[in-house]
Amino acid sequence: MPIPSREIKSFFFSQYFSDGLRITTGILLPGLVFAQLGLLQLGITLSLGAICICVTDNPGPVVHKRNSMAVSNLIVFLVAILTGFARFNLYALGAEVVVLSFLFSMFIVYGNRAASVGTAGLLAMIFVMDKALPPNEVLAYSATVLAGGIWYMLMSMVFFGIRPYRAAQQALGENIEDIAEFLRIKADFYLLKTDIDDNYRKLVSKQIQVSQHQDAVRELLFKSRQIVKESTNYSRMLVLTFIDLVDLFEQIMATHYDYAYMREQFGKTGIIEEIGYLLHRMAHELSNVGYAVLSNSEYKTTANFDSGLESLKAQIDKLGQADQAASNLVLKKVLINLRDLNKKINSINYYHSSRSAKKLIDNPYQVEYDKFVGHQDFSPNILLDNLNLQSSTFKYALRVALVCLIGFIITKGAWLLMLISDFTGRKVAFGHHSYWVLLTIIVILKPGFSLSKQRNYQRLMGTIVGGVVGILILMFVKNSAAQFIIMTVLMIGAYSFQRINYIVTVILMTPYVLILFRFLGVGGLNIAEERIADTLIGSIVGFAANYLIFPNWESEQLRQNLRDVITANLNYLIKIAENISGKQVSVTEYKLARKDVYITSANLAAAFERMTSEPKSRQKKSKDVHRFVVLNHILSSYIATIASGLSGKELHKSRPENLKLIKRSITVLNDSAKKLNGAGVDFNGDRKSADDEKPELTPDEKLLKEQLDFIHKISNDIAKSTDCLL
Repeated sequence: MPIPSREIKSFFFSQYFSDGLRITTGILLPGLVFAQLGLLQLGITLSLGAICICVTDNPGPVVHKRNSMAVSNLIVFLVAILTGFARFNLYALGAEVVVLSFLFSMFIVYGNRAASVGTAGLLAMIFVMDKALPPNEVLAYSATVLAGGIWYMLMSMVFFGIRPYRAAQQALGENIEDIAEFLRIKADFYLLKTDIDDNYRKLVSKQIQVSQHQDAVRELLFKSRQIVKESTNYSRMLVLTFIDLVDLFEQIMATHYDYAYMREQFGKTGIIEEIGYLLHRMAHELSNVGYAVLSNSEYKTTANFDSGLESLKAQIDKLGQADQAASNLVLKKVLINLRDLNKKINSINYYHSSRSAKKLIDNPYQVEYDKFVGHQDFSPNILLDNLNLQSSTFKYALRVALVCLIGFIITKGAWLLMLISDFTGRKVAFGHHSYWVLLTIIVILKPGFSLSKQRNYQRLMGTIVGGVVGILILMFVKNSAAQFIIMTVLMIGAYSFQRINYIVTVILMTPYVLILFRFLGVGGLNIAEERIADTLIGSIVGFAANYLIFPNWESEQLRQNLRDVITANLNYLIKIAENISGKQVSVTEYKLARKDVYITSANLAAAFERMTSEPKSRQKKSKDVHRFVVLNHILSSYIATIASGLSGKELHKSRPENLKLIKRSITVLNDSAKKLNGAGVDFNGDRKSADDEKPELTPDEKLLKEQLDFIHKISNDIAKSTDCLL
């Protein structure tokens, strides 16, 4: 396992820390510079524009960042003007809150990046609604906010222009570490002390993270024309490393077998645990490569797995000599997978060694990169088609609009100021920063119940803990320079953790806000009380809304995830069926089918994890769903095992009974997909080879038949699980 110091260094090399530095610089610099010029309020307004735009500065190709930030600047400018004039009439402002909250929440139909553009618009509305501006200053103030947003966009573009490959390199290094951890979990299956069911849960959970990071790297690499089109060593190194990394992940998936059976057959020989220890060593080597990529350094490997593989081969051969020739075929297949895994690790090692820098790396792959990335459709029809109560996005947008209206009414109610007081009887001046209530609401409300519940808890607890930390800092650190340094460190930390641990972000963000208000002359205990109280109000309102206003339960959305994953596995299996029936299947076709399986499997696993955090009364048939998730993973792994042996090779001439067997599996999966309202996939392939009169099965054919038999069994088990879930 990586040592703690390695993990700490990895964080400072990561894209998360880079994000924290960039966002902090973009927000802090305008205020700091103009404060030195005696124009503090101007600097604060510029920083406000930067805060609105930084939420759209998400990982992805630079062109997507630029476009989203440009659109966000336009929206922020228009919303600032609208809010600046609407605030003169309470009813007009309330109507604006409802309409914009609904509209910007609907942006999620166009994906996460578009949703962040909507969030930028909501932030502009919330920040401006309590700003006391006379009518003749609204346009100037809005223009200043726009200038702050443009400053942040230009600064971000320059940041990525200086090191155009760094973001992709960081994401790639983190993905390598993810896959190394995934390999460790797979290795644990071969250790006799490991509980197989518990390890499946860990594996499925980790697969979600691997899939998400692979999508991020895929977008960064294949949608960045500069990386794909350039023929420099550096650009080729990144692309080839990722291609081999995805293939390596397939090899890891392909090392899946019936572990209970293998333990029963070979547990006493010690060979199973030797496989596990060898896989752990490979995972450690892969982790070292990931760290080298992340830290942008050369890697000189010291590991050599050839002797371990030869020792393993000798033991497997010895079992075969002991009259277990039939049973050790599985071990031989594992050995083949381990050798392929070793080759992939060596290839990745080579790309990042000093030897590869001496000549232009050859690209042996003819991959149509454009096919491996999604392309978002921004047609207005998508938005219009979702304007109905059958759409979960529409119900989510309605919920946000209604809850924001409730929050607005609460913050503008003068009676609230009379009801809230501290334990000493002294009235507390709440309401000066009442936008914190609406800010809490838009941050915690998510489309699904479980995500909203989690964000709600993290926001509330983080604010309370952060408030206490902030008060202690202000009480014991009196030096202004020291306070500024602490605030800067807290800002960097808050923005560094916002995508990996939200509660840490809130804990760090709350004291930095309190210190900031102290510099503005309004800091102290009252501000901390107000922020905690407003957060509590927003959390209570948001939490109640999740239960009462168009609740969105995962159990009601699972049918689509189940259908998608069956269809993806079906298409993957059909590629194998086409191959063994004599049809040429390209490497790209295999890889596209494989990609769909991994993405849909991760989506299903993520939906199941979210469901388990919902109220027990809403966790419909959770045990059956978990069984389906595990069976799907086993099916995907076995298909990958066969596909890895067929992909890129000449036509496979298999016996007719194998084709009949795979056809039966396809029929079973088709029936399951149709029960879930899927369209099904037709396959009527006939074997084209005439070589049917073989005297006996070869070892490879025996193993293929065993694997197809097992796929048929798993397909039937999935069909039974599907029936239980209907």
